[in-house]
Amino acid sequence: MSDPRIDIAPDGPYLVHGGVPVREKDYVYSEHGEPMTWKAGPPLDPSAAANDEGTYRLCRCGQTDNAPFCDNSHADADFDGTETAPTDSHLDRATARQGEGLEVLDDVGLCMHAGQCGNRETNVWKMVRKTEESITRIGVIRMVEKCPSGRLVNRIDGEIVEPSLPQEIGVVPGGPLWVTGGVPVQRADGEPFETRNRVTLCRCGASGNKPLCDGTHKEIAFEGIT
Repeated sequence: MSDPRIDIAPDGPYLVHGGVPVREKDYVYSEHGEPMTWKAGPPLDPSAAANDEGTYRLCRCGQTDNAPFCDNSHADADFDGTETAPTDSHLDRATARQGEGLEVLDDVGLCMHAGQCGNRETNVWKMVRKTEESITRIGVIRMVEKCPSGRLVNRIDGEIVEPSLPQEIGVVPGGPLWVTGGVPVQRADGEPFETRNRVTLCRCGASGNKPLCDGTHKEIAFEGIT
């Protein structure tokens, strides 16, 4: 079996190599409707969308009737999947939000609007200014670690600190594909994206930052039912 990686087909699906598992990943909400954390759903069987080598296809156009797997709907939909997302590093693009004992690196263009970075009273950007108290600092770190897209990253004592995540693909209901564990992603033209611990790939077909999610699924009320 080949090493885990995701190749992007021109105006077509994501080609997942190396047996990367795929499963549902859903929100856990508070009684006030605030996203608090994530829960792992059951694994999905990609065999019906796989070739003889075990490479399977995940929908990128948002039109499939077999979500999250590709059923070739992109051909009928005349899908334009041209990749426009930058291939430089998160560190090159991010703004550092300085706190006491940590920095939060923020690359706003990656936001998928998961809402794990705040609650009805506060958010990471307010809290990071008050991190001289370790309880607040811990709260910031935990919120940042729940950011699926990797928009937010902790830097502590000058070092990037990431949560330990498995190599897998999570399917977020009504949202993107959440790729974790440093699975490489390569553009259709062969140009690699920065390999990261957390990245969210568009599956509604409408992102303006393809192949990365930019939160457009919220605006278009994408369902993406598995």
